[in-house]
This record gives sequence, structure tokens and C-alpha cells, in this order.
Amino acid sequence: MSDRHLTVVDHPLVQHKLTIMRDKNTPTAVFRQLLREISQLLAYEVTRNLAMTTKRIETPMQEMDAPTLDGKKLALISILRAGNGLLDGVLELIPAARVGFVGLYRDEVTLKPVQYYFKVPEGLNDRLVIAVDPMLATGNSSVAAIDLLKQAGANNIIFLCLLAAPEGIARMKEAHPDVPIVTASVDEKLNEVGYIIPGLGDAGDRMFGTK
Repeated sequence: MSDRHLTVVDHPLVQHKLTIMRDKNTPTAVFRQLLREISQLLAYEVTRNLAMTTKRIETPMQEMDAPTLDGKKLALISILRAGNGLLDGVLELIPAARVGFVGLYRDEVTLKPVQYYFKVPEGLNDRLVIAVDPMLATGNSSVAAIDLLKQAGANNIIFLCLLAAPEGIARMKEAHPDVPIVTASVDEKLNEVGYIIPGLGDAGDRMFGTK
């Protein structure tokens, strides 16, 4: 499913791996590996429309004008801490990408984001910026992260997540209608404490074994 603001990647491998990740009995090591694998599959969709040019090369047979990526290297921005699980997989696919970090945690009472770290590459205004965070729940942290990236000069941003709640999608669309969302699933709703239902629990806890 895809529209201008939201793309749901329904590839069979993505959905199969996501089902295993949702299972509460999936161990930490397997969860972490699956997150890395699924992030690479999602990255194919995120990078589908990268600008291309050609360069002259010589194959063992002859010279040719071969397709190659154009423009500055893209920037991958991890929304800490759980974003690192997606970052690692995407970075394996695009090892030359520049990398930045936005440190936000959710106040469990107010559900509002609290910033504690921000370090991003220079020249974001000339790069495609992919912000990664496994869960788009209330959308508060995601909106805050995109606010910071825009303040740093980013003007071409895609938000990549594993799961999204309708509430988070609506919040992002209201605050940043120019930022497309790419996800593996739009789940049913948020529960009373802001967790995605049916979801998969806390992605950071399950990835790092801190639950």
C-alpha cells in the first residue's frame, strides 16, 4: 500500500520476519538479527527513487556509460536508542552513508519526548536524510526529531519505521506533511500508556535484552 505520505511495505519476506519478531517467545539474539534483516529489505523501498547519473568505466570487455548514484551521500539518522537496530542494517546496505544521532526518550507520564543528544552530519540541506526508529507510536518523539533535523538544514527527509500506529501517522502528517513514512505495518491502535497494539512490545528492550 502506498500514497504520497505513507508506504506500507507488504513484501512477503518483510511480513514473515515481522511475524517472528512480534512473537513474545522470540529470543533477543534472533529479534536483533531479524531487525537487521528487515531493515535492509525496507531500505530497498526507501532508496527506490535515489537520483542517478552515469560514469564512464571499462569492463573486461569494453568501455561503457554505467549508472551510478548522483549527488552527495545520503544521511542516516538514528533516533536513539532503538533506531540503532534499523541503522545497522541500512548501513550494511549503504556503507558510504553519513550517520547522525538524535537522542530522545519518552517521559512515561506525559508521553512527551525529552532530548538528551543531537549530533548529525554537515550539509543536510544537500542530502537525502533517512530518519530511522522502529516504532511510530504517539508520534511525539518522531515529530521532535524531525523538528531538530529541519532546524539543522534538512529539507529532504524520509521517516523509516518497523511499525506505525494510526495516531502516530496522523501526528506526523499534521506536523510534517512533507516527510513520507515508510513502514512494514500499520497496526490497530495505541493502548492507554502509548504502546502500539498488537505491536511487539518495547523494541529497544527486546533488541538489547533490557526488558
